[in-house]
Amino acid sequence: LAVPGASAYFVGGAITYSARSIEALAGISIRQMRADGIRSSSEPYALLLATEIRARHGSTSWGLSETGAAGPANGYGDPAGHTCMAVVGAITAVRTLRTGVDDRVTNMWAFAEATLKFFVEILETAPT
Repeated sequence: LAVPGASAYFVGGAITYSARSIEALAGISIRQMRADGIRSSSEPYALLLATEIRARHGSTSWGLSETGAAGPANGYGDPAGHTCMAVVGAITAVRTLRTGVDDRVTNMWAFAEATLKFFVEILETAPT
């Protein structure tokens, strides 16, 4: 983290790119997800991931997640540029974004920026 003093407000995070990391870092059972009809790159999964990551980091106020298809193609049926994001805390919300772009790097930047802007929107409306 590039901002001095970030440890005062940033507890940690996880990159859950594979089934193994989803289970190990977020404690989410892929088998249970399938049984519950939850798939990655969906709003229910984004909500589950933000909830579990928040819980695993102890007494933190917020959990954020983003899950999507950066492109140029994927085997799960979502178009490149599709992402779902979630914020869990005093306010819980999910959002889906479709950039309409199939460039992986462009989408990765767009997803990160959109998720952080979404979090700022939530913070601005959250009770103090």
